[in-house]
Amino acid sequence: MRVVTISVAYIPLIDAAPLIMAQEMGFAADEGIALNLIAAPSWSSVRDMLAFGRVDAAHMLSPVPVAMAMGLGGVTTAISAVSVLSVNGNVIGVSRAVEDRLRADGFDFDFKDPRRAAAALSKGREGPLRFGVPFPFSMHVALLRYWAGATDLGADGLEVRTIPPPLMASALAAGDIDAFCVGEPWGSVAVDQGAGALLLPGKAIWEFAPEKVLAVRTDWAETEPDLLGRLMRAVWRAGRWLSGPESRATAGEILSRRQYLDVPAELIDRALSGHMIVSSRGDQRRVDNFMEFHAGAATFPWRSQAKWIARQIGAEHGTGTISDLDAVASVYRTDLHRRHLGPVGADLPGASAKLEGAIRHETPVASAGGRLILRPDAFFDGRIFDPDSP
Repeated sequence: MRVVTISVAYIPLIDAAPLIMAQEMGFAADEGIALNLIAAPSWSSVRDMLAFGRVDAAHMLSPVPVAMAMGLGGVTTAISAVSVLSVNGNVIGVSRAVEDRLRADGFDFDFKDPRRAAAALSKGREGPLRFGVPFPFSMHVALLRYWAGATDLGADGLEVRTIPPPLMASALAAGDIDAFCVGEPWGSVAVDQGAGALLLPGKAIWEFAPEKVLAVRTDWAETEPDLLGRLMRAVWRAGRWLSGPESRATAGEILSRRQYLDVPAELIDRALSGHMIVSSRGDQRRVDNFMEFHAGAATFPWRSQAKWIARQIGAEHGTGTISDLDAVASVYRTDLHRRHLGPVGADLPGASAKLEGAIRHETPVASAGGRLILRPDAFFDGRIFDPDSP
């Protein structure tokens, strides 16, 4: 089989692991492809590299294809999210000055209670808190605004500023921001550099939030279905490999290399294991399923999740941006996911949408193989999102 090279843009984050491991562990080679992984300096660069044909595929923030379908961001190329690369994996952190204030008020950084954290942040606050986020259309912003709007922090309690993930710690240390929401390992880097402390994991707000997707241009998906299938299968198998605890040491060593994340493997292991260090004092917190690459149909691009994202973006940018919610949600390509992964044994759900936030315990559901168990997906405030409601 002739090896075909597929170019893929990514940001140096742990949740790029399925792409990196697909290449490094031979899953791509098994499909007769090689991945030319190109590190990008920012999420806008990733979007533009994909949209304008510099690369064939991308590690992309889950809301970006949705925002593009809504006509936001200034780039109109049709993009398809064919798989979810990772679920959860974000952290919310605060500066040393904010940490000191919270500790003086008796806050213990339990790393699990969104309401209590919001109440502590709101106490004595003067004006909105400046939160660093990687991109305006991101799960980071969606989670922050959802959390603020449902707690004492309030919808006007935060101001978001865009900062590339590798620069988040230095921005915090310089006083450019008061807090951040970022993917690992960059929150842990801020802790290790003494710039701040971690307040919450993203999953404390939404327990099963799609964080990154594997995105391709829609026209490329249509003209190169064979290559797309090879790419999706390689990445899916890499995610399955990553989900096993026995893979952590190898994954951490590979991801830590200079050409990828260029940080100590120990920082990477925190996210992969869920054993987080949340402050420079060495406070440790355990977070089950901190980041997921495979279990619970983690790779499935639920259209109900796309609709939830669209509603959050619409609330911020005006509901007039959503002319057809079903059309917007269709950028999450459940059809292509089934077509290319069903034949290799992926146990896929029978439905393409679900009530988001309704699963409180591991729940068996109808699936192709009859073995699928979905993970809890609750929102912290107990709300349930019905994708079919007006």
